[in-house]
Amino acid sequence: MNKNVTKYFALGGLGEVGKNMYVIEENDELIILDAGSIFPEESSLGIDYIVGDINYLKENEKKIKALVITHGHEDHIGAVPYLVNYVNIPVIYAPNQAKELIELKLKDHNIVYNNIIVFDKNSKFKTKNFTIEFFTVNHSVPDSFGIAVTTSNGLIVTTGDFKFDLTPIGPKADFDKMIELSKRGVTLLVSDSTNALVPGFSLSEAVVDNTLNEIFSKYKNRRLIIATFASNIYRLKHIVETCYKFNKKIVLFGRSMENNINISLKGQYINHPEIFVKKEEVNTVNQKDLVILCTGTQGEPLAALSRIAKGTHKQIKLLPDDIIIFSSSAIPGNARAINSTINKLCLQGVKVITKDDFKIHTSGHANQEELKLMLTLINPKFFAPLHGEYRMLKQHTKLAQECGVPIENTFILDNGKTLILDNDNVSYGPKFNVNPIYVDNSKLQEVNGVVLKDRNIMSSDGILIVIANISTKNKQLLTNPNITTRGFVMINESESLLKEIEKIAKDSILETLNESVNITDIKNKLISDLY
Repeated sequence: MNKNVTKYFALGGLGEVGKNMYVIEENDELIILDAGSIFPEESSLGIDYIVGDINYLKENEKKIKALVITHGHEDHIGAVPYLVNYVNIPVIYAPNQAKELIELKLKDHNIVYNNIIVFDKNSKFKTKNFTIEFFTVNHSVPDSFGIAVTTSNGLIVTTGDFKFDLTPIGPKADFDKMIELSKRGVTLLVSDSTNALVPGFSLSEAVVDNTLNEIFSKYKNRRLIIATFASNIYRLKHIVETCYKFNKKIVLFGRSMENNINISLKGQYINHPEIFVKKEEVNTVNQKDLVILCTGTQGEPLAALSRIAKGTHKQIKLLPDDIIIFSSSAIPGNARAINSTINKLCLQGVKVITKDDFKIHTSGHANQEELKLMLTLINPKFFAPLHGEYRMLKQHTKLAQECGVPIENTFILDNGKTLILDNDNVSYGPKFNVNPIYVDNSKLQEVNGVVLKDRNIMSSDGILIVIANISTKNKQLLTNPNITTRGFVMINESESLLKEIEKIAKDSILETLNESVNITDIKNKLISDLY
């Protein structure tokens, strides 16, 4: 191995769908590709989101030359405020839509960062060790790009999130640039694996457009409530164009929906601002001419659609002839919450339409045949799947082998596992520990794992607090301990139990005071005696 090897590794995004963060490092330089987040599981109480491990970046801060963003989805930009708050990032290269979203996030956190440079498919950035180029891909958000990084040890191509759509709403995929990269000779391809288990080709967004027209035509005299992902800009564009065609007005509910629509109107990804009405004016519009565009496709309890379904929304009450449209698919783990919301809507007598009834949703990620097409176009010497759970990564390597990549030239990585590029050859390198970071969004602070453990214990067992006034000088308990409890027992029905706890606590403290006035000793004895 020569001393000028190139390293490629992930700080998040492997073995999971979310918190994408990848690093290319050579000598005294490194670049970061994406900085995404992932939403917590139910067991992560009080956590707003989870990001990749930034400790390596903090330790190698002087090497960082840039953060490069592929597109503007949360799993690729959600960690940017946290990252720039703790690590010096000299410059962020981002496409226009992502740049607008990042600036909004930074503003929300009162973070001043003034060096975001917008790139397009013709941009090229150089450092001492790297040349960074871009190619357009199809995805569910505008300005989505793959990235090509020329290093001293070969060409690395990462697809970002992509699909192949031959009748896209936005620009076509840049086949010419992909073929050009292939002719140069791609040493390593790292590619999106989200739909690696799904056979065939994904539906075109044009199919969804046709379905929307069909639904609007069939229910043209009914109020429509459409729930979709706020980040799916091309779907939002479909809906706006269809509303314009059918002379409908649109009202928005959900902060993320409002943000994405406003940014898209500003960037002219979406047109017809005149058809939008303010929330305060929703009851002044003829309801049969109204489309309510909202968040809540995953059954989130505080989202607009969930509150509408429960009848707790302040401005929107369901009408008997409302049509509810779920233009989305279920994120794994959310099926129960989604079904609960749908059941509540149906109980109120409204009609609910999902992708099982109409072709009202398509994924923004490539199915198996599209993944094969990318492999064929790029024709890499070596291959490593990214962005997906292990079973997805495993299946993607099988597809690569079917497309002619030798099995010994395919690599399945974990977060923190390194690939070494050395003179156009690729091999496994060392692995370092990478742990997810749990973030309290309000303070942009990491929440310690011990705190999470304590929260889970309190959530299942409740909490009991002993308050005692102790004179350490005289080694005396000044008053009887005060017992406070939440989520443990019903206080009014458990007076005898609480009196017994008070007596045990008093005896425990007095016994410890005979030997020591060390607060730690008193705490440990109390826990032991009361457990």
